Amino acid sequence: MPRKTQTNGNLALASFGEIFNVNTVQADGERVVDIPLTDLYPPEFHPFQVNDDASMYRLAESVKEHGVREPGLARPRAEGGYELLCGNRRKRACELAELVTMPIIIRELDDEKAAFVMLGNLEQREKILPSELAWAYKVMMEALNHNGVKGEQHSYEIMVERTGVKKNQLFRFIRLTGLIAALIDMVDAKQLAFNPAVELSHLTISEQTAVADAMAAHEVKPSLSQAVRLKKLKKDGKLTPDMIDRILSEAKKPPKSEPTGSLRFRKYFPPEYSPKQIEDEIIILLKERKARAAV
Repeated sequence: MPRKTQTNGNLALASFGEIFNVNTVQADGERVVDIPLTDLYPPEFHPFQVNDDASMYRLAESVKEHGVREPGLARPRAEGGYELLCGNRRKRACELAELVTMPIIIRELDDEKAAFVMLGNLEQREKILPSELAWAYKVMMEALNHNGVKGEQHSYEIMVERTGVKKNQLFRFIRLTGLIAALIDMVDAKQLAFNPAVELSHLTISEQTAVADAMAAHEVKPSLSQAVRLKKLKKDGKLTPDMIDRILSEAKKPPKSEPTGSLRFRKYFPPEYSPKQIEDEIIILLKERKARAAV
């Protein structure tokens, strides 16, 4: 099994070269070929964004001055040309630098290996968005499922081995692909936290749209507690647009220096209860208890 390399703080990945021997071109009898940019096509589903941002323009300047230092990797397409699995940012940099060709390693790869090539390419990126990682994991899981299990292993077990990411975290990332564009964009922009986003992914498209609308109207971010309540109401068949708006319009809970205790006792109250309602109910019960004890 390939050695795992720690990258991006919390992402353990085997090196692209280690998995597929991309750096041993001569040993494999392969060679780097200059391919016209017009013959290079992005994968049918490419999980990573290629943006004309400051980083891209820096890369284009580097390509213009020094050329492409590391070749891309592509596989032949049945309809002609090549599917560019690794190097789509480099290709765009070549276009901006007004080059017409790009050095490419051509390799025959099935869908499963092609998917893992794209994951291996993550370690070469300066920044990985949650949405990119989510879609990358989903594509790889689908490729493994398409090929069937290997021996006694399930697809998720192979994913855990090759990525170094725990099973539960893999599936939580994949859940993000069930979010509408407006919400997953908020996750990428750090306007919506990861854990609440996972809970919201269980809602329908119309329910998620109502959440996004309520977030904009009230200028709030759903807390994990609110997202869990919305998910439970949806499961119980009680979630409505009015309920979504009411929950997200709740006043933010006070700082930790002013504890209300409401979170500790939430499980004893209906999910639609706000922290204030829970606090009021607790106070009433305590007053009644005190009155009984005084008799």
